[in-house]
Amino acid sequence: MRRSDFRYFLPESLIAQYPVSDRSASRLLVLGARGRVQDRRFRDLTRLLRPGDLLVFNDTRVMRARLFGRKESGGKVEVLVERLLAADRAVAHVRASKAPKAGSRIVIGGRRLRVEGRQEDLFRLRLEEGGFQSLMEEHGHMPLPPYIRRDDETFDESRYQTVYGRREGSVAAPTAGLHFDEPLLQRLRERGVHQARVTLHVGAGTFQPVRTEELERHRMHSEWLEVDEATCEAVAQTRRRGGRVVAVGTTSVRSLETAAAGGELRPFRGETDLFITPGYEFKVVDALVTNFHLPESTLLMLVCAFGGYQEVMAAYRHAVEKGYRFFSYGDAMFLEGGTKKGAAGDAAPKVPPKEDGGVY
Repeated sequence: MRRSDFRYFLPESLIAQYPVSDRSASRLLVLGARGRVQDRRFRDLTRLLRPGDLLVFNDTRVMRARLFGRKESGGKVEVLVERLLAADRAVAHVRASKAPKAGSRIVIGGRRLRVEGRQEDLFRLRLEEGGFQSLMEEHGHMPLPPYIRRDDETFDESRYQTVYGRREGSVAAPTAGLHFDEPLLQRLRERGVHQARVTLHVGAGTFQPVRTEELERHRMHSEWLEVDEATCEAVAQTRRRGGRVVAVGTTSVRSLETAAAGGELRPFRGETDLFITPGYEFKVVDALVTNFHLPESTLLMLVCAFGGYQEVMAAYRHAVEKGYRFFSYGDAMFLEGGTKKGAAGDAAPKVPPKEDGGVY
């Protein structure tokens, strides 16, 4: 398959700039077996999930990773912390009129960061006074995605986090989880739906476009994850009782499938660069809760691999026609297992002529 197979037209007006007032009040597009589509509400998940099913959540939390400062020479600088290496060391994206050189310093809130060098597209930074956690707490901003065209606001500090997140380390939210609130989680428990956790710290690479037309040439960004023994046992128990493993978000999918790369789900802690495209055989996940994703993105490719290429692309066209809200603060999908894992080939939909105010 090719990158262009995953284009779809999206009016810019459907890109959600703000969340809905209540987390679980979002709309939910249900894609069932044989491509059957239903328009529901996210709260209907209590009817769609069965007693004995297992929801697997990514419990990462978003860091206040966007920092604004200046070079010692005076030029403005924006720093997006990608990953903490130690209390006083990090790798980060740095935006400036000219890339800072090794040995130079960046000043943020009166504190100095020394540029130690490059790591591909990232910069290695060392904080000369104190640690990055306190720097981000005092001066950091929530790193809203680039398609949210506004500055972060006070409410984003809570709404761009899941209610169950506990391990800080991401620069983007696992957005499928943003729809869950405590009352919904409690109703699901009362229904007999079990819950488990994985951790995958989402990197800024999740927003990077696929730059090659041939998917096999794309180099996936690497992210840190952990799947522990308790989650592996929860999956095993779910299998024994005949329930389904329901991944909440593509990050949970990649975590579980990485940990099962050897053929059997085992505890895993480390890096993953797993790139899931149509044709992939899923080893763990039976159903998926996810948001709508960018055209030509690796996340859309993963969803097409799970739900079937033709079925998912048709569902996206339906969502556009029905005015669903897209991306991080948008609406959600629930994909049940059993859909045909189709390929693009000659049946790939034609891309319509571009219209004003729209994106691909």
